Amino acid sequence: MKTPKNFSRYLGLAQRFLKAGRLPGLLLSALRKREKLGLSMSALGRDLQLLQALCMAWWRGEYRAINPQALLTIVAGLVYFVAPFDALPDWLPLLGFVDDLAVLTWVMHRWRDELAAFQAWREAQSPDVLRVIERLPLDPKAQIKTGQLED
Repeated sequence: MKTPKNFSRYLGLAQRFLKAGRLPGLLLSALRKREKLGLSMSALGRDLQLLQALCMAWWRGEYRAINPQALLTIVAGLVYFVAPFDALPDWLPLLGFVDDLAVLTWVMHRWRDELAAFQAWREAQSPDVLRVIERLPLDPKAQIKTGQLED
C-alpha cells in the first residue's frame, strides 16, 4: 500500500502533539468522533481502540517497545481521523469519512507487526492493569508529574 497523499503533513502535526504533551487531548477527540460515528462495535472501532490503547500505554510509560516511527505514524493517523478538513472534509456526507477510513487502514497495515506485538503485550496484562493504563485522563491537558498522573 502506498503512503496516503499529503500524509507527511500530518506526521509534522503528530510530532508537535507528542512534543507538547497533547496526546491525551487527541485521544479524547478520537474517542468522541468514534462514538459520534457509532463505530464502537465495528472492526474500525476496534482498530481505533487498539491504536488509542497503544498511545495511552506509551504516554503512561507502560509500553515503550515500539518503533518511534510507528508511534509517530499512529499519532498522525489519529490526527488525520479527528481533523475536520483533510482530503475529503468531514462535513461531506459519507464521503468525508472515506479518506479517514483509508488512512487508518493504511496505518494498521503499515505497522501490523508493531500492533501485533502490542496486542500480545496487552493480552498478557490483567484487566485491572489495563483499566488503569488505558483510562483517558479527565483533563486532556493532564501532565505526568513525579511519576503520577494528574487527573
